[in-house]
Amino acid sequence: MPPGFSIGPLDDLTAVLALNTAHAAETSLLDEVALRALIEQAFLAATVTGPDGLAAFLIALDQDATYASPNFRWFQARYPRFVYVDRIVTAPAWRGRGLARALYEDLFARAQAAGHARIACEVNRLPPNPGSDAFHAALGFSEAGTAAIHGGSKTVRYLLREAAR
Repeated sequence: MPPGFSIGPLDDLTAVLALNTAHAAETSLLDEVALRALIEQAFLAATVTGPDGLAAFLIALDQDATYASPNFRWFQARYPRFVYVDRIVTAPAWRGRGLARALYEDLFARAQAAGHARIACEVNRLPPNPGSDAFHAALGFSEAGTAAIHGGSKTVRYLLREAAR
């Protein structure tokens, strides 16, 4: 991670909503009420900030969350314990500098300390997200399944990785 950047709690809702909205095709659109609901039940809601403010964020839930996402529910139906990364976004100006990796490393350590064996997420297949595919592959995630959601307008790959490696 570049000097001057740090991981901290997700507390700047306005900045997180703006960054999420800019990348809603890869994540999904949130309003403030939905964001607050995710944060309240999050296993981890963290940001990376730098000299210019928010650079990246991550929101992850464990298996006990009450979340209506079809992707989260796919994992919930198959695994008794897991941590699910609902969304991770890095501002375009800061990509390729290790910020998302730092957020994931923090998540892996916290998940392992809490007794979770696996980390779960999904990546869009349609619309494609090759950057996210390459990033998750580099972190050691592998495909656990696929699904068409939202009436088939979106297809996703479900990915898993062991918390400890």
